Formats: sequence, C-alpha cells, structure tokens
Amino acid sequence: MKPAKYCEEKARGAGSSFFYAFLFLPEEKRRAMMALYAFCREVDDIADEVSDRSVATRKLAFWGEEISRVYTDQPRHPVGKELNWARQRFHLSEELFVEILDGMLMDVNHKPYLKASDLALYCHRVAGVVGLLTIEIFGHTSRKAGDFAIALGEALQLTNILRDLREDAARGRIYIPQEDRIRFSVADQDFTDGAMSEGMCKLLAFYVDKVDKLYAKAIDLLPAEDRVSLRPSLLMGAIYFAHFQRIRDAGDQLWTSPPRLLPIQKIWIAWRTWRYEKRAARKNLPVTFAV
Repeated sequence: MKPAKYCEEKARGAGSSFFYAFLFLPEEKRRAMMALYAFCREVDDIADEVSDRSVATRKLAFWGEEISRVYTDQPRHPVGKELNWARQRFHLSEELFVEILDGMLMDVNHKPYLKASDLALYCHRVAGVVGLLTIEIFGHTSRKAGDFAIALGEALQLTNILRDLREDAARGRIYIPQEDRIRFSVADQDFTDGAMSEGMCKLLAFYVDKVDKLYAKAIDLLPAEDRVSLRPSLLMGAIYFAHFQRIRDAGDQLWTSPPRLLPIQKIWIAWRTWRYEKRAARKNLPVTFAV
C-alpha cells in the first residue's frame, strides 16, 4: 500500500471529526492533513491501547526516532514518508511533533494532574500543538492565528475529556486536576462509579462553562484576514461544538450513554458550516460554531 493511501485509511478508519473537515480541502493540503492525522492516530493508539508501560514507551521512542528520520529524509514508516512529503511543502516544525509525543508520554506515565496548569500543559501538547501544525497546512498570514489554534485545540481536547470521563476513569486516567476535585468534594471513586453527587454536578458545570468560554475565546482570536484560509478549522470547531452541546445537555446520561455524533451528522455539520462561511466571509457575517 502506498504511504498516502495508508494515511488516508488510517484517518478514515478512526472515524474522527477531523476527517470530515479534510474533505473540503484542495488535494495537496488534504494529503498533508491525512499524514498529520495518521501520525496522531498512530501515537494516540499506543497511549490508549498498549497497557504495558515499558512497551508503550518503546513504541513512542520509535516514533521519536522516526520523526528525526523524517527531518533527515530517511523515513521508514508509511506515515513518516508522508510526513516527509508534507514537511517539504509546508512549514511543519520538528519540535512540535516532539511535543505531541511528550503529551502521549503523559498518558502512558499516568501521573496525577494536581493543578489546572498540568491539564493545560497536556491539552497544549496533544491538541494545541496539533492546531499549530494544521494552520501551517491551511495557511495564514497573521501571527495571531497561532493563539486561535491553541485556544481551539484546548476547547476540542476538553470536549473529548468531558465525553470520555467514564471510559478514561476505567483506564485509570482522571484528567480533572486534584485541586478542582478537592474544591468540589469529588473523590476519584466517583469517576469510576459515575456518581452524580452534588459536587460532581457542580464540577461538571464548572468545566462545561470553561469549555463554552474557550470556544468563544477561539472565535474572538480568529484573525479576520485568515478567516477564509482557516475555514477548515472552523469546520472542525463546529463539529466539536455540536458534540459539546450534546454533552452539556446530557445530564446524568453523560455517564450511562455518552453522546456521540454519527458520521452523517458530522458530514452535515461540516457542509452546513462550509456553506455558511462561504457566504459569511463575503458579507462580513459573524463567525460562529453554532451554524
């Protein structure tokens, strides 16, 4: 299988919301995004599915070596070969790929998150940094585009965390920092049991409000001059925001039946947002994820 096809299959098979935003890109940018996302899937699967910490660490070390080979034109893996193709056409910093791997190691090492800054660092490494890479592929002219990408990345990652609270707790991962759990009198066992105590309800409400404000912050940070080129980011934001709205409205069902979007719903949201943005950019209509 050719490297480009391998990356496309990897991205398509993951069923991620990101894939549906790629469909609206020109061929060269779409190919680069498939390579980037395939890399993210490869390393994320290691962090999520390899239970032996030493094995997971070695596998991530391989990807650290592969990234080094990418930047010396000697990749071995199909994803590495496609990343080598992409980095020759777009300004993709090697250091940012290393940061993503550092974020995966945070998952593998299972160290408890004590403060909000610990969670913020994790979100930056696994999502904000990915945002910084994507805007290099999409194209931008303003330095402020990086602030937009980081804010949106944090919003998307926290949406994932809220959606997967129970699933992550079963893996021994609680991303909500201890200082917030203490503040709302929520025990670790409450996450495993899915106990919707008064404290848990308040804790979740606090994070729902935080994520809602992050989506609004990302919109405020979007440079007007880059609105058209960063339209794929807005598509991703719209799909995740629709997911976030369902999480916000789930109540007790967040534990028993975490809300999911069907592929057809993601395609519809992406198409609807694309259509809105084509008109909105011309008429100077407001940017919004709730199209």
